[in-house]
Parts: sequence; C-alpha cells; structure tokens
Amino acid sequence: MEQQPRKFLKGTLENKKIVTGSIIATLIAITPYLFYLHESVPDTQTWDTFLFTYNANYYFDANTAMWVLTGKLIPLYLLFLWFFTCRHWWYHTLIVPIAMFTYQVFDVLNKDAESVDSNQLIYLIPIMAIIIPSIYLIRARIFNTVNEANKSMQELEDELKLTPKSFWGKIKDYF
Repeated sequence: MEQQPRKFLKGTLENKKIVTGSIIATLIAITPYLFYLHESVPDTQTWDTFLFTYNANYYFDANTAMWVLTGKLIPLYLLFLWFFTCRHWWYHTLIVPIAMFTYQVFDVLNKDAESVDSNQLIYLIPIMAIIIPSIYLIRARIFNTVNEANKSMQELEDELKLTPKSFWGKIKDYF
C-alpha cells in the first residue's frame, strides 16, 4: 500500500517539474515577441494610451525611445529568469549585470540618451565590492574542501546549492 502513494507523489513532483520547466521555456521563447512590441508604438513624439502619456524629450519619437528601452529590458528580463532558476553556487554574480541593466533602464527613463551607458561603473562598484569577494570566498571554500576531502566538484556544488521550495522562498533568502 505504501508503494502507491510514493509512486503517485513521485509522479506529481515530476509533473510539477515539467510544468515549471514549460513555463520557464515559454517565458524565454516569447522574448523576441516582447522585443518587437516597440513596433506597435507610434512614430510621434507624444504617445497617448489609456494608462499614460509618454513624451519623448530627447528622442525624436516614442518608437525610438521604446526601442532603446526594450533593448535594456529584455536582457534584464532574461537575467532575472536566469538568476531565479540557476542552481549553481556562482549565481550571485548575476546580480552585477542585473544591477547594470537596472541602472540603464532608469537612466533611459530619466536622462538623455547621451549618458545611458556612461558612468554606470561608479554605481556598480559598491555592488561589485560585495559580490566579487563573496564569490571568491565561496570558490576558496570549495577548493579548500576539495583539497582536504575526497569530494567531487559536483558534490561540493550540490552542497552549496540553495533550493527553496518556491519563487518567494528564493526572494526571502535575500531579505
């Protein structure tokens, strides 16, 4: 009798993994469509929608502004997907490009396009000052353990993996 519930439980876990994997694959597969959403924006300086009105100050038209914005948002979107689905010990290094693209998105929305990709390193230095030494310490811990024990790299990587039960569980790990 015990064998049936275990088989059923194992089947539901596998189904859950298939559904989750399918959702993630779909989110990745729709990125070209998301990028080309800017083509639905008019070639006028002011873009009026029922939600908001956008006035392109620096750009000649709203279409160009949205093209630049999607060029920053799509990589940011893919980096977030990678960050929240990555199970490797080094996934925290993805915070650096996430911070860079986040800064660029805010810069596109708030400043002229001349300064979009400039001076971002100054704002990334505090983030990099935390992330890079942390990753180095994790790496040093792994190699010290490898030298002292007979564990493989895969066993060590599995030991350092954080596997929360849900998306919100992973968010709670950081706050």
